Amino acid sequence: MKHRIHGAALICLIVLYAAALFAPVLAPYEVSLQNLKKSYHPPTRLMCKDGGLHVAVYEATPAGYTAIPGVSRPLTWFPSCKPYKLLWVLPLQHKLFGVKSADDVDRVYLLGSDSTGRDVFSRLLYGAQISLSIGFIGILITFTFGFLIGGLSGYFGGKVDFLAMRGVEFLMAIPTFYLLLALRAAIAEHFESGQMYIMIVVILAFIGWSSTARVIRGITCSLRQQPFILAAEAMGQSPLRIVIKHVLPNLTGYLLVAGTLSIPAYILGEAALSFLGLGIQEPTASWGLMLRQAQEDMRIFMLNYWWMLSPGLAIFISVISFNLLGDSLRDSFDPRCHVKKG
Repeated sequence: MKHRIHGAALICLIVLYAAALFAPVLAPYEVSLQNLKKSYHPPTRLMCKDGGLHVAVYEATPAGYTAIPGVSRPLTWFPSCKPYKLLWVLPLQHKLFGVKSADDVDRVYLLGSDSTGRDVFSRLLYGAQISLSIGFIGILITFTFGFLIGGLSGYFGGKVDFLAMRGVEFLMAIPTFYLLLALRAAIAEHFESGQMYIMIVVILAFIGWSSTARVIRGITCSLRQQPFILAAEAMGQSPLRIVIKHVLPNLTGYLLVAGTLSIPAYILGEAALSFLGLGIQEPTASWGLMLRQAQEDMRIFMLNYWWMLSPGLAIFISVISFNLLGDSLRDSFDPRCHVKKG
């Protein structure tokens, strides 16, 4: 927090994950709620009127949408909706905000709508739940396999080390992108949303654990002859216990830094799969899927529907924030950065 840019990155990540966590409350509409009469609706203009916020009402014209002068709808706070569970536990029946409309045609589009009239802002929040959570679950699996294989390989050495590292080098020799496509193509084409989410996490974790195992193996080899490791062996502790109890604490700094630098790779990996049509499928939303839907229609670029590219901005902000945070953590754990000159 001593550096403004790193503090800003941490704040951005907190805001993004909080928005994803509370998406059912913050999103005014369901992720798949359509309104075919409001296709590619621009972001709704908010105004102060009669002591409260109002939403401008638009009419469709050959040139696009035009705000109707003097016509607006009041923005309501905590309107009722279908029952849902926040954080899978707390039952609720209200959204944060909405707009009153007798025929449910007039809506509040903070970031416009897509080709079927779905609210981009709501889909962006629900998509964040998938795109941002994949990184944390992925590195949890990656670091578990990488730590066990790399740690035990570096501790035992010999044939165990040789076989483990040759397998790691084989995986690292395969181009990541083609391996990603091959693994996805080898799996059945149609899954439910939850099954597809788990499958993408498994694929990305399978690709990412090899480099982590190689680094952990090198650190473990350097710790192998340390006095506290030899003392633990003399006391009769098992190799797995030594690796977990004595080697793992010495890897905490590396794992923390590597984790923050690896999460963006998982976010981009999910976005790439979904963008190519091999990842998350409708009706579930993800940032990569939203970008794929945006690039399929040339009108988005010809008619300047810029709000359809907002998932790309969200990916950019999250990736940059994680990289800045990882850089800050690396400096914090590197003793050479704390040496005073002069």
